[in-house]
Amino acid sequence: MASPAEPSSLDQLLDHQSGVVSRQQANAHGITDNAIAAHVLGGRWQRIHPGTYATFTGPLPRAAQLWAALLYAGADAVLCGPTAAEVDGLIERPREASVHVLVPIHRRVRPQRGIRVHRSRSHAQHGRRAAAPPRTRVEDTVLDLVARATTADQALAIVANACQRRRTTANRLASTVTTRRNLRWRSPVLAALRDIAEGAHSLLEIRYLRDVERRHRLPEGRRQRAVLRGARREWTDVSYDDYATCVELDGRLGHDQVTDAWRDMRRDNRAALAGEVSLRYGWLDVTGRACAVAGEVAEVLRARGWAGQPRRCGNSCCL
Repeated sequence: MASPAEPSSLDQLLDHQSGVVSRQQANAHGITDNAIAAHVLGGRWQRIHPGTYATFTGPLPRAAQLWAALLYAGADAVLCGPTAAEVDGLIERPREASVHVLVPIHRRVRPQRGIRVHRSRSHAQHGRRAAAPPRTRVEDTVLDLVARATTADQALAIVANACQRRRTTANRLASTVTTRRNLRWRSPVLAALRDIAEGAHSLLEIRYLRDVERRHRLPEGRRQRAVLRGARREWTDVSYDDYATCVELDGRLGHDQVTDAWRDMRRDNRAALAGEVSLRYGWLDVTGRACAVAGEVAEVLRARGWAGQPRRCGNSCCL
């Protein structure tokens, strides 16, 4: 597999490909099949897949595993799915160590342990061949993960995480969604992307906006407002500026360390000193008792000047 700008010397090529080379590439640089066999027999090289070699001994680093899979899959192969997401920092390295590669629809690749081959008619549109290692576009990678999600919340968390990590934007993702008519979770993802474009940064913020504010007709707060408190610059998740009230959302199921609780307490104290009421809610609050949370927020806002009235979201609503 030759990249569009493949290095001209063998040393440069090996550096570019994490020490991995295909038989065709080695031949092109003057290394015959007999010489390759001698390197392998002499313990200087190791065969990874048929026609694919590591020019060193010992365990294969992850980067070498990725290049070996690409070279084995042939010209135009790109990393895809969870493997592309891993390389682009969208997810941590998955427990499944298999390397996912995408090839053109007509390509037939013999199965190899540790490689999962996917074929696509739109392969040429999705791949970034100039990237190292070659992989699908970030937006396509995100939507590939969305398609594998088992729940809507999981799908929304994927797109929110990609935007929060600044790997892409809500607008670019929305544009790519329009090219995938049969994408699973398409409607909720598009709705979430609109909310993300307006400032929601996480799944919890999306759920708060949708299930607490909108369903109960509360004022929509300002997202991710920068606040200077003393010498500290802080960001509030939701700010109701006209009513000197802010809401902090903590997506963790619980504090992992005592220092987290102290940090949050100090943050709330600084808000109080600035004349603000600071409310704090977690995942279980927003997802398990959204109506009660809406009632609490409404009570604080009304006490601080809001003239509106929250609306019950249904017959079972506790408002």
